[in-house]
Amino acid sequence: MLGRRALNRATLARQMLLRRAELSVPEVVEVLVGLQAQTPHSWYAGLWTRLEGVEPEAVGKQLDERRLVRMALMRSTIHLVTAEDCLTLRPVVQPVIERSVRGQFGRRLEGLEREEVADAARALLEESPRTFSELARLLDERFPGRDAFAMGQAVRAWVPLVQVPPRGVWGKSGRAFHTSIEAWLGQVPLPDTSPDELVLRYLEAFGPATVKDVQTWSGLTRLREVIDRLRPRLVAFCDEHGAELFDLPDAPRPDPDTPAPPRFLYDYDNLLLSHADRSRVITGEYYEQGFTRDGPMPSIVLLDGFTGATWKIERYHGTATLIIRPFERLSDEDTESLTEEGARLLSFAAADAGARDVQFARR
Repeated sequence: MLGRRALNRATLARQMLLRRAELSVPEVVEVLVGLQAQTPHSWYAGLWTRLEGVEPEAVGKQLDERRLVRMALMRSTIHLVTAEDCLTLRPVVQPVIERSVRGQFGRRLEGLEREEVADAARALLEESPRTFSELARLLDERFPGRDAFAMGQAVRAWVPLVQVPPRGVWGKSGRAFHTSIEAWLGQVPLPDTSPDELVLRYLEAFGPATVKDVQTWSGLTRLREVIDRLRPRLVAFCDEHGAELFDLPDAPRPDPDTPAPPRFLYDYDNLLLSHADRSRVITGEYYEQGFTRDGPMPSIVLLDGFTGATWKIERYHGTATLIIRPFERLSDEDTESLTEEGARLLSFAAADAGARDVQFARR
């Protein structure tokens, strides 16, 4: 049996949250099987908290150079992945994106010739990257009388797309413009749609985990048969409630008493959203603050590996202030370590500020 702390420490180790990794940004992104990145910039903090010496401008340059891309993948949400993973992961999660589009727009798309719309959209997007609203307007001219908004959104499933810079580049802003994978990378997505490799990579990054955990993270369904097929390559455990957990034989599973330093996670951090049972990280005190499982997620502070506070950076008259709001009274040791780690976060995220400060708000 693996208890809650054992699962916590195993997951933190694989997420590079027990100690920072000395890897390149693309290597870290591949180990994590993508970094959730639906906000333009907050995910940079997710790299900083996991990686030694990361420079945000250098990360943004890799988006410009097309070594990293942002696109809809797992759970049909925007992820940061390497160009190589873009080509391999997108076909595997195609059913997830299709299901999302059908669920929202199915009735409004009835009677459309899918291939005709997809071909027209691809030509428009490869002519020039466009926003979905601009694409919808152009498709409305081509297919009058149809639901233009629904057509524009359906293209997310019908044509594999990437968001193009400057969206997501550090220090820059811009609306979400899209083009096809083929136009942006000069390559077509690989034809293999088997989820087996994706499941193994998930366990390497997030395990030990249940079948429901894998399905929650990926958005894919019917993964029990995949796990059964992979079972000879896996080891099995159970959690405190008797649920069966699967893992790779040689994956790290540290002692539950391994020290876990304070870590600042961004909103929608991979660690917070990738399991059906989130109690390996999220505590009851988190929900007592009024946060819900399905609502917007704040930026979180991990204390002893578990959710212990929220944080945000406010700017006023040239000063950047990190405000930490703990869920419970902090010890002097935690206050000191959070102040030190918070100062480092400010040096990264607010390097341009004339002054920087760390403050603790009332619980």
